[in-house]
Amino acid sequence: MDRIFDLAIIGGGVNGCGIARDAAGRGNTVFLCEMNDLASGTSSWSTKLVHGGLRYLEYYEFRLVREALIEREVLWAIAPHIIRPLRFVLPHHSGLRPAWLLRLGLFLYDHIGGRHLLPATRTVDLTNDEVGRPLVKNRFRRGFEYSDCFVDDARLVVLTARDAADRGAEIHTRTRAIEIRQADGQWQVTTHNTVTGVRTTIRARTLVNAGGPWVEDVLASGAGVNAKAKVRLVQGSHIVVRKLYDHDRAYIFQNADGRIIFAIPYQDDFTLIGTTDRDYDGDPAKVKATPEEVEYLCAAVSEYLAKPVKSEDVVWNYSGVRPLYDDGASEAKAATRDYVFELDTPGGAPLLSIYGGKITTYRRLAEEALERLSPYLRSATEHEGWTGKSPLPGGDMDVFAVSSLIRQLRDDYPFLSTEHADRLAHAYGTLARRVLGNAKSLADLGESFGATLTESEVRYLMASEWALTAEDIVWRRSKLGLRLSTAQIAALDDWIAKQQSPLLEAGGRS
Repeated sequence: MDRIFDLAIIGGGVNGCGIARDAAGRGNTVFLCEMNDLASGTSSWSTKLVHGGLRYLEYYEFRLVREALIEREVLWAIAPHIIRPLRFVLPHHSGLRPAWLLRLGLFLYDHIGGRHLLPATRTVDLTNDEVGRPLVKNRFRRGFEYSDCFVDDARLVVLTARDAADRGAEIHTRTRAIEIRQADGQWQVTTHNTVTGVRTTIRARTLVNAGGPWVEDVLASGAGVNAKAKVRLVQGSHIVVRKLYDHDRAYIFQNADGRIIFAIPYQDDFTLIGTTDRDYDGDPAKVKATPEEVEYLCAAVSEYLAKPVKSEDVVWNYSGVRPLYDDGASEAKAATRDYVFELDTPGGAPLLSIYGGKITTYRRLAEEALERLSPYLRSATEHEGWTGKSPLPGGDMDVFAVSSLIRQLRDDYPFLSTEHADRLAHAYGTLARRVLGNAKSLADLGESFGATLTESEVRYLMASEWALTAEDIVWRRSKLGLRLSTAQIAALDDWIAKQQSPLLEAGGRS
């Protein structure tokens, strides 16, 4: 307990890791603990979008939408390997929102958010354009096509944590904060490593509660804070089906209940459909997509698609709990998606709790969090805004250079299939060569676990990205769980268990 950190963070989702990265880059000493794997909570169960949130305009959330729209191209620039532009088709549904309202919303969307590289909105004749072919014939005649971005959400979190660690932050996964209390004007955080069983107590001048759905549980573990803000847990579920159409655009469908549903090209061979919005009461770790939610999503997209989607078409589903700020909205869909901070100083030591937030605005959230804590941090005001200019690991290339990187990987490693090179380029960017090393053949990459996953990649993920289980690798570091069989995933888990990894012995410490 000799060392005193400038900042301790509880929670290894996108907000916690974003704050860790920014704070470490400004010269602060940082400790972050996450009770499970990075991004294992809300941050890996999103709709995978970096977007302004077109529907939030209906709730007059202009500040949030503008900030998110600005962030689209900022995040794309620092992580072009895991973020890519995506065009969305919004069919006009007579009887729902009128066309003039859609045009007005999209005009604002195009002009309030600093769009420079993403193409503007265009009107689409759905009777002639290819994007109209998958739709119910003669039902939708006009639509609008606009820009947003797709993101690999869990990789965004992991790469943000990796950059934080490279700048000196200590990142501890599988490490639960079991008690927080004050002593001598500092925070003492006692943690329990669930892998090694080791208990440790660290001291910090400031504390951030980025517990997500568990934000109130963190406060209950001895903080001595009677928080005024409350969290509203909202469940969002998604389904994945085999690819529904051949073109590369996504759809945004209006539903009769006022919600919107996305259908998004996913992992080359699939379509991602979501999301639902319903209040959740229970353990966030046990949330699951209900049969009713699956049926709802199938029915919502089938209102638009010529070939209906049925529950038996679903190859995977997932569900997450959004920890929204409880603003008293009557319906979950109307609850604000903006982030809210509560800064408490019981006994003099500051504790910043975070409610809400979106993946798109995580970087700005981190900047504002450090601004709130600036009176208590040594270097909080130095290097402001640096996270929007410095690329995440593997992202040091032009936003349009991923296809060139794929060709370079195939030239340098001619044994790679196009599929393999494409996946590595989009996961690791310029760091793909670290995964491949000096390999001269596929055999040099070691054991093959299926779906282009090799021993070399698994070792890299364990050594550099805190992966400790097959689930970490096939559902968060990648989405290869969609392609691997249950037996293949079990074999990967067995292989990992046999490794005497220094990372495992250290309990996930960076």
